Amino acid sequence: MLVEYGDFECPDCGRAESVIRELLADYGDIAYVWRHLPLTDVHPRAQIAAEAAEAAHKQGRFWDMHDLLLEHQDALRPKDLMVYAEELGLDMDRFEDTLREHRTAARVARDVDSADLSGVSGTPTFFVNGRRHYGPYDIETLSKVARLAGARVEAAAA
Repeated sequence: MLVEYGDFECPDCGRAESVIRELLADYGDIAYVWRHLPLTDVHPRAQIAAEAAEAAHKQGRFWDMHDLLLEHQDALRPKDLMVYAEELGLDMDRFEDTLREHRTAARVARDVDSADLSGVSGTPTFFVNGRRHYGPYDIETLSKVARLAGARVEAAAA
């Protein structure tokens, strides 16, 4: 399992996205989990973007919104989020109400609390099978880490 603590406005998270896609394509059996860590002190639109992703999740479109947000990191204003929701064919009244009333803020806060408990303070931060990955997150490095994690799981099961 690969867990990423990420921020939709973080340029490094945007760069890591292509690496994650390649890794998931190469290792189809890896479960990938995104956990929100909006670093609002440096990324003022990260919180609303995280809430928008969770609002899309309520309509079954989290990963589609996730991808759009990372593709358009420089356009995360509320009006931009509405455009993405419309592109995805979401129920716009429901989406807008969810954002306006911050109905998904508690969900985002749980991820932030999880990051705090895990000692995570920056993005992107990766965990592979529960172990924090320190160092680069290029495809070669993460592939090696994934292979080693898989070998440890197989050895433990034997």
